[in-house]
Amino acid sequence: MAIKARNTRNVQFSMASMSDLVFLLLIFFMLTSTLVAPSAINLLLPSSDSRTMVPQTVNVHISADRQVFLEDIPVDMDALQSGLIDRLEGHTAATVVLRTDHTVPVQYIVNVIDVVENINSRYQVKHRVILATQPRR
Repeated sequence: MAIKARNTRNVQFSMASMSDLVFLLLIFFMLTSTLVAPSAINLLLPSSDSRTMVPQTVNVHISADRQVFLEDIPVDMDALQSGLIDRLEGHTAATVVLRTDHTVPVQYIVNVIDVVENINSRYQVKHRVILATQPRR
């Protein structure tokens, strides 16, 4: 009479849990990488020790060749004002993030601030302009 063992060992390895883990990691990295909004305009921002973080409503870029962009669209100062009015409509206290190359003269920065202040006085709102910088190394 042949004696059979009651507990037989299964020597197979299931890859299902490992593939689930890989898919979860893939989803995590895809979601976190889309949260970082890379700037399409190549700027060398001025450096600063300040660490102020604000919610961004509108981005204005001034490139090294002094061209002004509203988000990623090139505009002049008149079109900047009308574009900002359209984008800030419905907001009473929005933030305009100004990203300028470190070689841009201060007058261009002041011109953008003046445009936002004109919108503030015309529509009785309190939008503010924040100058984006990069951390010092």
